[in-house]
Amino acid sequence: QTRTKMADAEGEKRGGFGRGRGGRGGRGDRDGGRGRGRGGRGRGDKGDKEEWVPVTKLGRLVKEGKIRSVEEIFLFSLPIKEYQIVDHLLGPALRDEVMKIMPVQKQTTAGQRTRFKCYVAVGDGAGHIGLGLKAAKEVATAIRGGIINAKMNLVPVRRGYWGLNAGQPHTVPCKVSGKCGSVRCRLIPAPRGSGIVASLIPKKLLTMAGVEDVYSSTTGHSRTRGNLAMAVYYALRRTSSFLSPELWAPTHFTPTPQQEHTDFLAKKAIKN
Repeated sequence: QTRTKMADAEGEKRGGFGRGRGGRGGRGDRDGGRGRGRGGRGRGDKGDKEEWVPVTKLGRLVKEGKIRSVEEIFLFSLPIKEYQIVDHLLGPALRDEVMKIMPVQKQTTAGQRTRFKCYVAVGDGAGHIGLGLKAAKEVATAIRGGIINAKMNLVPVRRGYWGLNAGQPHTVPCKVSGKCGSVRCRLIPAPRGSGIVASLIPKKLLTMAGVEDVYSSTTGHSRTRGNLAMAVYYALRRTSSFLSPELWAPTHFTPTPQQEHTDFLAKKAIKN
């Protein structure tokens, strides 16, 4: 009888013999562990987010407030290698949206290996857009990785006018096109009030980029949503590379942020 009681007590603790590993999920809350089983899959309370410790020169300059806007980064074409840089500079203005999630398979000797491929767009609605792609075993991991990727692929979107240069820029500055796979997307300036004349995916991306009026034309197999999103992203990226007459003035180059703050960067980063 005593042995039976002990077994029952052990069973309660472990989730019982009949129900498998179901009850063990609760362990995550107590010791910060992962907690297996399907019970309450608690990962433990990590409290506040870990503080960002930059590992690149650009990251150090951003964290110390030496660089105050993303335009300074784009001006010198500096590569963004840490997504926290974008979080720090744009913060709550940035919103993300999943464009497409699709399962992809690889044939192995043991059968198929399925992963989830995710396209995620980020933008602030004020001339910045990023598109990221990530494949992972779990959907949540793929989305998280896609958001990080999109933030590191952030680019400026130049906006312009159709006709009269009055008020705020509202459309693309000229006809631009982007291509990915067989999909080619062409964006054409439109008069005020036209709205975004495009299908669902380009409309979402253009809204996130801050474009209000635009005509669009797409050729190729545009049902492939991932390639369509990439084509629109490449078209928007090309708006900044077009040299129009108002940009003909000679450029006066200034030192890059790394050169300007070389004394600060020479100091060793203090690690906590």
